Amino acid sequence: MVQYDEQGYKDLGWAKIDTGRPARTGTAEAVYAAGKTPEQVVAALRALRESHPGRVAIATRCDAACVEQIEAAFGDEALCDSGVAAIGGFPEPEAGPLAVVCAGTSDLPVAREAELVAKANGLDAHLVADVGVAGLHRLLDRLPRLREAVCVIVVAGMDGALPSVVAGLVSAPVVAVPTSVGYGAAFGGLAPLLTMLNSCSPGVTVVNIDNGFGAAIAATRIMSVKAER
Repeated sequence: MVQYDEQGYKDLGWAKIDTGRPARTGTAEAVYAAGKTPEQVVAALRALRESHPGRVAIATRCDAACVEQIEAAFGDEALCDSGVAAIGGFPEPEAGPLAVVCAGTSDLPVAREAELVAKANGLDAHLVADVGVAGLHRLLDRLPRLREAVCVIVVAGMDGALPSVVAGLVSAPVVAVPTSVGYGAAFGGLAPLLTMLNSCSPGVTVVNIDNGFGAAIAATRIMSVKAER
């Protein structure tokens, strides 16, 4: 039985869903699906939708079994892509544009997580994919659009050099996301993480390895989106 609490959460017995987060922080609660059963993820998403019918409910790190259950439970309301499940239509953008820049196609799942979470939180987000430093001309071709962005999320693995390059070319704040993509000496994302932390370009903020969600929330706060939906 679901219990409602005056302090702003729903007690499902096995979890306390933080329904008061939008009012406190301007960003929605999200369900981290890894380690949860598909049934638990569906129940948590349903609780979020019941509390905020006008706000997209988000789950991240959904595996195939979880996606199957979510699509069965929510039907056409569910958009599932790259391990992210978004329940309900995205709101009209309240701020932007936000550019999500992706070094290689192997980094796309993390970049898509950032893009979808940003859109769910009211940002006008667009993806610029496969523009890594191994072919720098690809990035330079997109530079006019990147310079229009109010904030830029840069997702990269391997040597992790792309955020430094982007931060040296645009005036917007840059949120860097290292990924676990790379051969052995990349150490599962540790090498690009250290590269980004040691960036010689000022204005680079770094989130944890593969944390597209955290990058999107950082961008949401940087761009001061605080609407309660």
